[in-house]
Amino acid sequence: MKRHEFLKELHKVSGNRNYLEIGVNDGRSLRLSRVPTIAVDPAFKVVTEIRCDVHLVKATSDEFFARDNPLSHLKGGRHPLRNLRRGRSPLGYWRRTVLDLSFIDGMHLFEYALRDFMNIERHSDWTSVIVFDDMLPRNVDEAARDRHTGAWTGDVYKIAEILGRYRPDLVTVQVDTHPTGQLVVFGADRRNTVLRDRYDEIVAEYDVPDPQKVPETILDRAGAVAPEALLGAGFWRPLTRARALGVGRSRGWEPLRKAVEGVGGGH
Repeated sequence: MKRHEFLKELHKVSGNRNYLEIGVNDGRSLRLSRVPTIAVDPAFKVVTEIRCDVHLVKATSDEFFARDNPLSHLKGGRHPLRNLRRGRSPLGYWRRTVLDLSFIDGMHLFEYALRDFMNIERHSDWTSVIVFDDMLPRNVDEAARDRHTGAWTGDVYKIAEILGRYRPDLVTVQVDTHPTGQLVVFGADRRNTVLRDRYDEIVAEYDVPDPQKVPETILDRAGAVAPEALLGAGFWRPLTRARALGVGRSRGWEPLRKAVEGVGGGH
């Protein structure tokens, strides 16, 4: 399955009410969205018809997230029932928008992708779905930090190891899509500050000169699941229902974790 085919189906099964895309390029992935959307790219050149309510942002993702209210365009992704059940006024909650589905396909260096994840997670919840592109390079040349090939993933494949090491509370699933794979992340927790607190330490360790020592498990796609297996998993309906009902993390995350791990291993 090609990556855009996978993303198209992911829009369906994830039941997302909004969408954020980092890295627009010509708009081939953006055209898959049918919900309120924000798309960020400092040099986008959209050449295809877009069929959603979209806010195109011509800026770097760092600049975008530095804004006072970066998600002001989006009106979905709320959990009003959670506040009402606890007797709270919903007014404060309406000011926070939760991202349901996010796609990270910006600068192909791990430190940029990691910052994108950190920023997205601050606006996400345990029912959110976050996808990284270009996570399974086919050879060492494709994985170089200094681009010298036509097809180029850069070293964003390191994100899987970093999240496994520093954020074992998340579940990550490598997906064997054509041509260069993806990583789907479940269980976001906006309160977790580990990556922000240790960002400099992580960059200092993982920023190494070319050629990169790409693990054989990455090159062989040993841990990647078939996209059809993930898309057809039974946990999507409970996830979307929990999101709609405003089920809290303490009640909903552990059953979802077990279900996702049962599909693709993850961590």
